[in-house]
Amino acid sequence: MIFRSFARLGLALAVAALASAAPAQIGSVDPNAPPPPATTSAPPPVEPVEEPTADSGPAWEGAAPADPAPAEAAPAATVKREDVFSAAEGVFGKGAEGLAGIIEDLLSKQGEPNATITGREAGGAIAIGVRYGSGMLHHAVEGDRRVWWRGPSIGFDLGANADKVFALVYNLHDSEKLFRRYPAAEGNVHVVGGFTASYLRRGDVVIIPIRLGVGARLGVSAGYMRFSRKNRWVPF
Repeated sequence: MIFRSFARLGLALAVAALASAAPAQIGSVDPNAPPPPATTSAPPPVEPVEEPTADSGPAWEGAAPADPAPAEAAPAATVKREDVFSAAEGVFGKGAEGLAGIIEDLLSKQGEPNATITGREAGGAIAIGVRYGSGMLHHAVEGDRRVWWRGPSIGFDLGANADKVFALVYNLHDSEKLFRRYPAAEGNVHVVGGFTASYLRRGDVVIIPIRLGVGARLGVSAGYMRFSRKNRWVPF
């Protein structure tokens, strides 16, 4: 009996010891313990975006390039002023009296031509007149080519003449457009050693022949000049 009483007492002490150690077991919460620190998940790092520069390509693949600045239109080719004087002196001779003045006056009014014609012509008239000529067309872009011209006239016109001819040609962008009729109305006073200038016009094309004649032809006539690729005797 005494042994059983000691056994029960030992069992009771063991149970009491286990009960005092229960708060330390897993799953128990200590009311006096401080709360655990809050944890937050860090955001993923952001990669820096490279800013486009003036030298870099498009901001995205396949982007269309910017429209280039429009190119300035090239100025039309012309026969330079010094070349006009040089060509005229080649026809009439250097230092011909009155040549520089008449060419200077035409260039100041009309500007630089885009072609010139150098050549000779002959003609005559008794009321009804005719002239024939031939020479070289010097085009600022298309180069040189042989040309012929002829033309009738009618009016108060009398005499005969043989002339050296130098012509300024304006707005002849295609030399093929030369080969047409060009109406003219002119007053002729051809004296030995004298210069004359007249205007021929068709559309935008203007031809200004300058003549230095040998002979005498006086009067006022109306007619035209027709340029051709080959020599023709029929004046019409």
